Amino acid sequence: MKFLQNTGLTLFVIGLVIFTVIPLLGTWKLESSMVAENTKEMHREVMVEILDPMYDKTYHSHFAFISDFYSHFNAYNDSLKAEEKWDQVIWDDYAFPLTKRASVGPVPSSPLLFLFLSIGLAVLGGLLYILPLYRNETAGIKNDGIYFSSMKARGWLGIVTGTYLIGFYIILYWYPEYLTNLVIMVDPLSQFLSGGPASQWFLYGLVYTLAILVMGIRMFRKYRGNSYQTIRTVSVMFFQLSFAFLIPEILVLFNMPWHDFKNIWPLDYSFFYEYRLEGMLNSGALGMFMLVWGILLIIIGVPIFTYFYGKRWYCSWVCGCGGLAETLGDPYRQLSDKSLKSWKIERYLVHGVLVFAVVMTGVTLANYFMEFGLLGEATNQLHSIYGFAIGSAFAGVIGTGFYPFMGNRVWCRFGCPLAAYLGIVQRFKSRFRITTNGGQCISCGNCSTYCEMGIDVRWYAQRGQNIVRSSCVGCGVCSAVCPRGVLKLENGEESGRINDMPIIIGNNSINLKS
Repeated sequence: MKFLQNTGLTLFVIGLVIFTVIPLLGTWKLESSMVAENTKEMHREVMVEILDPMYDKTYHSHFAFISDFYSHFNAYNDSLKAEEKWDQVIWDDYAFPLTKRASVGPVPSSPLLFLFLSIGLAVLGGLLYILPLYRNETAGIKNDGIYFSSMKARGWLGIVTGTYLIGFYIILYWYPEYLTNLVIMVDPLSQFLSGGPASQWFLYGLVYTLAILVMGIRMFRKYRGNSYQTIRTVSVMFFQLSFAFLIPEILVLFNMPWHDFKNIWPLDYSFFYEYRLEGMLNSGALGMFMLVWGILLIIIGVPIFTYFYGKRWYCSWVCGCGGLAETLGDPYRQLSDKSLKSWKIERYLVHGVLVFAVVMTGVTLANYFMEFGLLGEATNQLHSIYGFAIGSAFAGVIGTGFYPFMGNRVWCRFGCPLAAYLGIVQRFKSRFRITTNGGQCISCGNCSTYCEMGIDVRWYAQRGQNIVRSSCVGCGVCSAVCPRGVLKLENGEESGRINDMPIIIGNNSINLKS
């Protein structure tokens, strides 16, 4: 079995290295016909003229090609800005489509081969490594050296992994033109599912989904014998594969708007943007269903489901962010900060993002119904700020890239506006709680160690006090790792749910009813 795992690890590393090298392969050569085919009609003639010095020139590096493109493109725009001819400035960024179209070499010639050699080998290697895990161990999770692992305890492997993830997200969000060969590699799959070429987001969706599926199998192995963890993992795998990846692509195939039916505002912060509303309103009955369904989830679905089941129904069973955190991020769950300072930062930060999202959406809707007479196009600036700071930097770069540094629920805990909305309902009007049996607690600390949301579960367990926290996502791992069965997830009557006993921290008393 050790040989099988070593083979799997080797294949995974080979696949990852090839995945990293693929963007550098080949050459780039631009022709005027490519520019005409990949630019808007209003910009076509100008763009063909701007890029004239690049035609028929062979670039042996995409760095050189992209640098040359921006030198010509920016020079044109800068001259117009200097003369304040704002209506003639080309605000569209054509670097990605033109770099992709100009790529020549082995990847465009054999995309499926490179798909197998990179992502395929990584998936195969991951499975070979995972399947023998925990084979000879009895069921139940222990503190089995996680704080001595260079990968799981902020060691050098964890630092390298986190740095790689952060770098990938930065390039994906802001410099996708450097990933064009990777996007070309998945073009055949995109053509099959949606009938169109792949974008960087299709590439990301594919990698994201495969990460959840492969690491979901790891969850089956790690928490085998625990039906709650098994069913919960199956749920996030199903929703990611079907609702977040396959169904939206199939909708595009039938000329419908790309739509993730399980994504809810304000996590889906662009739901009320003009282009989304127009897209749904102009797509017939199905488009209207998308709009009505999304609104019903916000005002009816969230309160009702959260009342009966707590926020776990979404955060730990449906959400794609939660799905990645629970599968790919599971090895890092013990890195969440349990300090009081962290708790205070969490409360102010996550609710601050929620307020930001609500205000932005309110202004957007008001401006939309007033035919942009309120703030004109200024709402686009507000959207850009939120998209950059929250949608990209926080949710992507920090939310996932910081797994090896701050645990697997950084985004869910500190930044997700939907988690904040669900948490408010769970805290004040819900049947969900985690009950504790203080007489059985042996203070082993497993529960607190494995709490990804930074809750000091042991503190509650020692006192036999119910855990009713807005941040709790109900993953149930604290219960799964408890050797004495002290903790139990329940959906009981509201009466008696919140204990009268206050939490005593130092010289301060914080009453849970306040």
